[in-house]
This record gives sequence, C-alpha cells and structure tokens, in this order.
Amino acid sequence: MDVISVIRTKRDKGELSPEQIDWVIDAYTRGEVADEQMSALAMAILLNGMNRAEIARWTAAMIASGERMNFDSLSRPTADKHSTGGVGDKITLPLAPLVAACGAAVPQLSGRGLGHTGGTLDKLESIPGWRALLSNEEMLHVLDTTGAVICAAGDGLAPADKKLYALRDVTGTVEAIPLIASSIMSKKIAEGTGSLVLDVKVGTGAFMKNIEDARELARTMVGLGTDSGVKTVALLTDMATPLGLTAGNALEVRESVEVLAGGGPKDVVDLTVALAAEMLAAAGIKDADPAKALADGSAMDVWRRMIAAQGGDPDATLPVAREQHVVTAPSTGVLTRLDAYDIGIAAWRLGAGRARKEDPVQAGAGVELHAKPGDTVTAGQPLLTLHTDTPEKFDYALKSLTATWDIAAPGTEFTPNPIVLDRIA
Repeated sequence: MDVISVIRTKRDKGELSPEQIDWVIDAYTRGEVADEQMSALAMAILLNGMNRAEIARWTAAMIASGERMNFDSLSRPTADKHSTGGVGDKITLPLAPLVAACGAAVPQLSGRGLGHTGGTLDKLESIPGWRALLSNEEMLHVLDTTGAVICAAGDGLAPADKKLYALRDVTGTVEAIPLIASSIMSKKIAEGTGSLVLDVKVGTGAFMKNIEDARELARTMVGLGTDSGVKTVALLTDMATPLGLTAGNALEVRESVEVLAGGGPKDVVDLTVALAAEMLAAAGIKDADPAKALADGSAMDVWRRMIAAQGGDPDATLPVAREQHVVTAPSTGVLTRLDAYDIGIAAWRLGAGRARKEDPVQAGAGVELHAKPGDTVTAGQPLLTLHTDTPEKFDYALKSLTATWDIAAPGTEFTPNPIVLDRIA
C-alpha cells in the first residue's frame, strides 16, 4: 500500500477498498502517513463523498485503532445520546440524570467547545471540584453507583479519530458528512453503549444549516449504528435559535439545575423529555415517565450524586462574571428571529468558548436571553445581557450582534419552529 494511490483513488471519484481504508487509518495513527497527505485525502472525501460500505469500513478501522469499552457487568441496560453541537445546548446535563432516574445507565462521553458551539465538559467544569478525566475503572464505578456519568473520552478510545478530528478542524474539512458520521459513531460504538439517540441540529447555529443535509447525516449515522448492533435513532432538532435562555458555561449549568428542579425554559424541558423517551425506548425500558422524574425530584437526586461522585460540590455557588452589558430592543413589536450563530459567536468572543483546543475559557462568560421568537418586546427593554470578566471584550462581541434579530409590527402572528423537526430510525 502507498498513500498516494489511496489519495488518487478518491481524488478521481473511485471507491476505496477495505484494504486501502484499513491501511491508511492504521498508518496515519502510527505516523507513517503525514498530516499533509491525510489532509489531501480528507479534502478528496469532502468533495467526492463515500458510499455506505466505505463509511462503515472507515468507522470500523477507527474503532480498531484503540480499545473498546464493555458495560456487560452493569445490572441496567445502557443508553447514550450524542448532539452534533449548537448554541445553548445544555441538554446532556439534565438528560443523563433524568434517564438514569428512569432505570437506564448513561455512559456519556462528552467533549469541549470549539468556536461558536459549547462543550459539555467546559460547562460542568464551572462546578467547583468537578473532574472530567476519569479512568475506565472510575467511570464504571460512577456509572454503577449513580446510574450516570459524564466525562471525557480516554486517549485509548478511537485514537485515529482524535488525530483526524484535529486535522479536519484546521483544513476546512469538518463539514464532510462521511467524516462527521464516522467520527461520532466510531467513538460511540467503541464506547460500548447498547443504544444511542442522536440529536442532529439544524439551523444557523448548527454545522448542518439545512434539513436535507441533516437528514443525510442522520441516516448515515443511524445506518452505522444499526450495522454495528447498536440500537440507533436520530431526532432532527431546531438550532435556528439558541436553546433555552443562556449560552455560556456556568450560565447553562444554572439553567440545567432549574430544569432538574422542575422549572426552566420550555424548549429545554421539551427536548430533554423527548430525548429521554427515545433513550428509554431504545434501551427497552417501558412505562417510565421522564416528565414525572423531573417533577418529583428523582432526576435531581441522581444529578447531585453524579456531580459529587466526580469530585464536584452540587451546592457550591457557581461563578458569576464580573461585568455585564445590557442590549436593549430597538423597537416595539414581536420578536420573529434571534440568530443562534450570532449569539454563539458573541458568547465565544466574551470568553465562553475557544478558538483552539488548548485555549482557556471563562466560566462566567456568555449571553443571557430575555426574549425568544414569538415574544412581544418593548423598545428599550433588555433583550440580551452579555457577561464577561474582561469588559474590553464587549465591543468585539457586540460586532457580532448587528443583524441578530428581527422585530415585526405589534400584533403580528408568528409561530416558532417546533423543537423536534423529524425522526429517523
């Protein structure tokens, strides 16, 4: 095998053989294939695509590059969720303890934010003492004793994906659907979960801007999971507007705790319950009532145990940014658009996100929303509050908010998008 022939095959719109795929993934992981060569192959895949057999083999090769976890020792069936990323997407935080409270075990391997999309681990690290890095033994212990764990994936899990993901991020190939699908599914299949629910975001704040691209990605991932023996379902969900009323690390933790306490914004509650119902059905758990588990406090009990088991203090005061800046509504009327991407960029510029994986984040930074599309606003009322420890960032963040909203005449009829747009199984 040689890498040039592999690149030329895909450059010329050919189908990569199983042997070519196995060799190039293994050779890249070992350092025999250089970054610039894999960059050329990734771009050829972005431009020319892959068929289902190629994607399946590529995924299997990435799984084979590392270890596979096993949860057979648990007394409960396992169910996991993966989101393709968005703005204000704090759903994992209330969802994992909610599903655990209903009888499933939730091994949630999560990531960090990059650019305008938030990271679950960054959010939870705003809780004093909480640890993202657990050994496999620690992860299994937390899962066995609390029913849910949210932590970072270990270095041994699909190391080929970890190396390739970093390369895609700096070579303009993140959007390649075969590479997105295989990246997500290699980690989830290697993780060893018995069932998986995918939350595929659609809209300005998501990687998939239109619903047909999102459907293609969802179908590809569902097929990969099903072919590997993992019961897999996908929901396509709206990301034209941020989820909930916050975008930022500690801000989103605070909102998640409100949801677990039986309150919180309706869209966050609705999506959390919808995903929980899918996860429980996929795990074979019947007659569970996620809405009841939120209302009666049992999900909150699991949250507190889970946070404490990973070194966190569930009663600790969350960080608050030192400086705030209020953005007011310019006119009176009905808010008909609040762009998720712009809000995400503003939160990132305020310090809530990072441009590179090694960048630090501010726990208290972010954007707080005071209205959502469909609400009536009055000229001069607060529309957004920006939070940061470094007030010199306000001007930079405000530059991303020059065309973020539309306000129609008072009395205008407006119906926001439903939170769940489609289901693919």
